[in-house]
Amino acid sequence: MKVLLLSRYGRLGASSRIRSYQYLPFLEAQGVHVTVSRLFEDSYLHGLYSDRKIDVRSILQAYFRRVGRLLESRNFDLLWIEYELLPWMPHWAERVLASLVTPYLVDYDDAIFHRYDMHPRRLVRLFLGRKIDRVMQNASEVVAGNEYLAERAWQSGARHVSILPSVVDLSRYRIEKGMKHGSFTVGWIGSPTTVPYLEPVAPAIKEFAKDRNVRLILVGSGKVPINGIPAEIREWSEDSEVGDIQCFDVGIMPLPNDPWALGKCGYKLVQYMACALPVVASPVGVNKEMVRDGRNGFLAETKEDWVLALNTLYQNAVQSEEMGKAGRALVEEKYCLETAAPRLLALLRSAARPSEEGKSGGR
Repeated sequence: MKVLLLSRYGRLGASSRIRSYQYLPFLEAQGVHVTVSRLFEDSYLHGLYSDRKIDVRSILQAYFRRVGRLLESRNFDLLWIEYELLPWMPHWAERVLASLVTPYLVDYDDAIFHRYDMHPRRLVRLFLGRKIDRVMQNASEVVAGNEYLAERAWQSGARHVSILPSVVDLSRYRIEKGMKHGSFTVGWIGSPTTVPYLEPVAPAIKEFAKDRNVRLILVGSGKVPINGIPAEIREWSEDSEVGDIQCFDVGIMPLPNDPWALGKCGYKLVQYMACALPVVASPVGVNKEMVRDGRNGFLAETKEDWVLALNTLYQNAVQSEEMGKAGRALVEEKYCLETAAPRLLALLRSAARPSEEGKSGGR
C-alpha cells in the first residue's frame, strides 16, 4: 500500500510529529509505504514563533510545490492530509481530489475550522467559513483527536469519522525522575503561541509560591515574561523534552473556556502522565475526560482551585506519587502509540477502499 502524507510541517511542528511522523516506522513494518511531503519548512515555524514577518514568497513557493505533488496523486493508493491542502484557500483542491480515483483521509487535532468560521473579518467567514466542512465531506475518512472535532465532522456530513487521541511513544517515556534541586517544581511545556494560556493562572502560581521553595519551568515558551513570576525558560527539543518533563513535580495545563480550546487534544497532559506526574488542568474540553479529579490530578477553575490543588500536591508527596502512577496507567491503556498504531493502520487501509462500508470504526 502506497500512501502520500501531505503534512503541514516537518518534525518541528507538534501536530505533524504527533499525529503522523511517529507512526511511520510501525506503518512501514506493516507494509504501508508512506511518502512524506510537508507544506512548510522549519523556517516558517521559526518565523511564526519569533513574530518575524512572514515571507510571502516562501509561502507561495510552498503552495506551488504542493500543487505539483497533487499532480502525482494517482501514483498512490491514499492521500493522508493534515487539516487541509492549502490554508486560506478555498476547498477546490480537495474537491478536485474527490473527483479522482485516489481517496483521502484527513486528520485534525485542533479546531482548525474556527480559524475561518470565527474569523473577525466578514469576508473570510463568508468565503472560507465552511471550507473545512467541505473538506470533511469529501474525505473517505475523517480522523479526529477528540469528540468535539468528531462532532463537527459528523455535522459537516462526513461519511466516516473516527476518534484517535494524540498519543506518546512509551519507549521514550520511561519512568525516571530527572535531576531535582531541592525545590518543588511546577512545569509547563508548549510553544510561544500557547504561552498566553498561562496568564490567567499566574496570580495563583504567584500566591502558591510565596514563602516556599518553588520554581516554575517553562519548556518551549520562548522568552515571554508572565506577570512578573520568575521562571526557568528551557528551549524545546525533541531529544530533551522527556528529560525536561521528568524534572517537574507537577505538570499544568490551563486553558480558556472557548471554542478553540475545546478542540485541544490534551497532549501536554499525556506527556506529564507518561512521566508519572500528577497534573492540574482547567476543566475544559478533553481535559475533563483525561483528568480524573482526585485520582490522577486535579481540575482547577478558579484561582482558589489552583492554589488548593498545588498546595495539596506540595504537602502530600505520597498522594502525588499515587496520582502519577494512576496517570501513567491511563496512558498505557488509552494514550500510547502501542495501542493507537494498529487502529491508525486499520483506518488507513479502510480509507483506501472507500467503496467498502462499515470499516472506519464509526461514531
